[in-house]
Amino acid sequence: MENISWIQALILGIVQGFTEFLPISSSGHLSIFEAIMGFKGENLTFAIAVHAATVLSIITVFGKEILKLIQGLFKFRWNDETQYILKLALSMIPVAIVGVFFKDYVEAIFGSGLFLVGCMLLLTAALLLFTYFAKPRDKSDISFKDAVIIGIAQAIAIFPGLSRSGTTISTGIFLGNKRENVTRFSFLMVIVPILGEAFLDLMKGQFSLAQSGIAPVSLLIGFLAAYICGTVACKWMLDIVKKGKLIYFAYYCIAAAIIIFCFSIINS
Repeated sequence: MENISWIQALILGIVQGFTEFLPISSSGHLSIFEAIMGFKGENLTFAIAVHAATVLSIITVFGKEILKLIQGLFKFRWNDETQYILKLALSMIPVAIVGVFFKDYVEAIFGSGLFLVGCMLLLTAALLLFTYFAKPRDKSDISFKDAVIIGIAQAIAIFPGLSRSGTTISTGIFLGNKRENVTRFSFLMVIVPILGEAFLDLMKGQFSLAQSGIAPVSLLIGFLAAYICGTVACKWMLDIVKKGKLIYFAYYCIAAAIIIFCFSIINS
């Protein structure tokens, strides 16, 4: 990606912050805005920074629950907290396998262009529509089996335009879990994968201001924008799911896909 100005960093940070938690695909929207701005390729330094900001948003919103889980884990008993953390760990295995063994293939997918983004946005819309009309069963707890299936859904959601939160939450609801419970699980399960990917990039020396071409001020603006918007979006999403209003995002994804298809045809 070319040098990022502070205003571009602000826009991309806002997009990352909101779309990471709302079921409209952060990767898809970043691809759209990068295409509009004329960027070619991904600035890994900036990507690491804004993803770290969204993790910080999750920790801000769920800080008390995360602390409770950690305290329960270190009691070294087979309690609810230990079981929940184990379920989170199981849910992370599929995406870890994809990240380790299929990373080159994933990176090739992200270079497939906006038409794929449009198709995946339509798939996201279909998932949200099915979720809206699904008959609620409201299981009290997410089972270990459900955790694995939701984890597989997260791994499938690597496609740009296929919303990670939309896919995992829809899957959890299909399995009969309470909307609030699966939304919390969906947000918590992404913390380690994001941090893990950032750590691997750091180990490869890919977080470098000198080589990235981005000014420290722009990086900071992008980070703060992603953090603030991510915190707002995370809280908003919890309220939206509780009220069962995900269908509005299905309509949005359909509209966004139509615009993308038109844009692709015009520029073909």
